[in-house]
Amino acid sequence: MLTTAIPTSDIDPYTDESILAPYDDYRALRDLGPVVRLDQYDVFAVARYREVFEALHDHESFISGEGVGITEQLNKAQHGSSLTSDPPYHDLVRGMVARHLTPKALREFHTHIQDWADRLVDELIERGEFDAVTDFGQAFPLALVPDLLGWPVDEGRERLLAWAAAGFNAFGPLNARTQAGFPLLQEMGQFLHRMSIPGNLRPDTWGAQLVADAQNGKIANELLPALLGDFLAPSMDTSVSALSSLLWLFGAKPAQWDLLRSDPSLIPGAFNEIVRRESPLRGFTRLLVKDRVLGDTQLEAGARVMLLYGSANRDERHWDAPETFDITRANAAEHLGFGHGIHGCVGQALSRLEGHSLLASLTKKVRRIEVGEPTWRLHNTIRGIESLPVTLRAA
Repeated sequence: MLTTAIPTSDIDPYTDESILAPYDDYRALRDLGPVVRLDQYDVFAVARYREVFEALHDHESFISGEGVGITEQLNKAQHGSSLTSDPPYHDLVRGMVARHLTPKALREFHTHIQDWADRLVDELIERGEFDAVTDFGQAFPLALVPDLLGWPVDEGRERLLAWAAAGFNAFGPLNARTQAGFPLLQEMGQFLHRMSIPGNLRPDTWGAQLVADAQNGKIANELLPALLGDFLAPSMDTSVSALSSLLWLFGAKPAQWDLLRSDPSLIPGAFNEIVRRESPLRGFTRLLVKDRVLGDTQLEAGARVMLLYGSANRDERHWDAPETFDITRANAAEHLGFGHGIHGCVGQALSRLEGHSLLASLTKKVRRIEVGEPTWRLHNTIRGIESLPVTLRAA
């Protein structure tokens, strides 16, 4: 039965408490209904799987071109990227970024990445205790992505993670976390503008090809900084989150680790289950531009709608035993941890390649993953571990 009476809630998903332990709040929102108005922000939260999936696949009603954050002031400053655009412009610019990040395009890097993963695992076994985030999760993106993009060897690399974190924080409210990132965003913008000048990126790299496209008239020069930024964000924070969660989940569930070691063919499904269980992206918003029924709820054009990926991936209406980490889960590939539809994370194939390569190396070389207690990260948009002590016991 269609309803126009939308439940309201005083839940604030951006408090420190909710960020550090979000799942009770997500469950409460799911139980209230398919759409819930959040009083604090005058947005409509969508926390159930079916409705999140449906909205992600209706980009004509739920548009991204007016921003995907919760703060309209910040949304107006986020135009130009493939994430914050709509067709037909979206199709053009996403294609220019995604051509380098498809599974087919990445095949030539498989051996290089697997060799790198093997070396990293050997080094960490030898080291003894290390940190899952700085020594494992961050190591791979920082070693690989700058070279693929063509960043100068002596500029910008040490700032990439801080810039990416500030960019993702700006999709949240205008809170202290967001405001602390403003100097970093200005710094990143200046760097990306410099990298948009022909000759400043190393030749024959992904970024240099994008600059050449602008020189050849395929895209406008003023769009280059945002498009170079499209390579940065999806290649950094989401990957770091997924890789760090990988060690935590298998360390906390040794029976699942034994199962994966006994059958490495489960690696792709295991990585999907990692992303489902601890979704790197909490969610983004969309602007509804036409009256629309979502679930049993009538929404009016002009509504700002928050799609909670992390909640959808724990929805009891879609998943059996959603709190359980199960690498044999038959439908794990249905997760929304990287988004879905035309705005699905452009860098997810690279994240999968990184994750699969590291899992392949770990299953060969590591008998047991021992972990301490994780410290969770305070971030508006990224669900991730801040620090986690780990020891790898050799097979």
